[in-house]
Amino acid sequence: MKFLFLFLITLSATIFTACSSKEVFKPTNVVDNWEHSGNSEVLIKNISPDAALVEDQKVLALDKVLDIKIPESNKLLGYSNGWVISASIDGSLTLHSAQDGTKVEKFELKRTVATAGVKDDVLAVLFTNNEMALYSIANKTLLLKEQGDAPIVINAKIVKPYFRDDIVIFSTLDGKIVVINSKIKKKLRTIIVSSEDYFNNIIYFNLVNNKIITATGHKLLSLAEQEIRVSYDIRSVASDDKNVFIATKQGEIISLTSELQQNAKLKFPFAHFLGMIVSNDKLYALEKEGYIIEISKDFSKHSIYDVNVDDGYVFISDKIFYVGDEYISVK
Repeated sequence: MKFLFLFLITLSATIFTACSSKEVFKPTNVVDNWEHSGNSEVLIKNISPDAALVEDQKVLALDKVLDIKIPESNKLLGYSNGWVISASIDGSLTLHSAQDGTKVEKFELKRTVATAGVKDDVLAVLFTNNEMALYSIANKTLLLKEQGDAPIVINAKIVKPYFRDDIVIFSTLDGKIVVINSKIKKKLRTIIVSSEDYFNNIIYFNLVNNKIITATGHKLLSLAEQEIRVSYDIRSVASDDKNVFIATKQGEIISLTSELQQNAKLKFPFAHFLGMIVSNDKLYALEKEGYIIEISKDFSKHSIYDVNVDDGYVFISDKIFYVGDEYISVK
């Protein structure tokens, strides 16, 4: 019965998407073609939050193609502290050094890995069943294990573990952040971001103005001395050192303080935003129909430009959008 219920939800969502897709973003005030774009000479085959898989199983990270090939049986999980991380579906996890392609560390974890991160000798792993674990890279030993509640359906955006000094923060697949001290090997705290049944994994995590800012597709949390939550239908999140910017499923781009108070809002009817980049005093939003919107940080003015956006994976690396085999730079 549960699987039938999930099938009906998926079918309904597909039908709704098909019906609603008749309306698309059609701006009438396009300035010109965006000049800072062209062929990237690589084709994005798959993505993680901070690295992309390109042809010949090579990896694009830090705005360059690294001299590393990951196994064809592996999924790229990301780049962390000088390591490219990948894993097979049965839990064979591989670390490739970005500085020395011959330096490789392997772990046989026996379960499917959702994401992972590295700091010094510690490998932090989040499994697809929401279990969290810390391992010693040198000794291949288990340091700590914490079980989470297994999710039913998740968003494709998964956040890797965050390290700060001896603290490891896991962004879970069921809408929580879990704080662990790696030195004393103990869980310190669990904070609920949101409690939806579906698509409730954490999709964003950052520190803004000395506050933890984290989000699911349904809620934003600001965490410091107090917990502040606000609800939005979120497509993507970006931030600078003071403010948080969200793109919603309703075609809005909203600027918020680190306490989640609204600074300003712009509405672009039927826009489907693929991602955002903050650069200097501007915010850049890439729209699915082939537009890039350049917005002043105070939202007092904006300009819309034509860009080439084909179907395919969208990877954001620092100041560049990669779409298929094209790049769109905001440098």
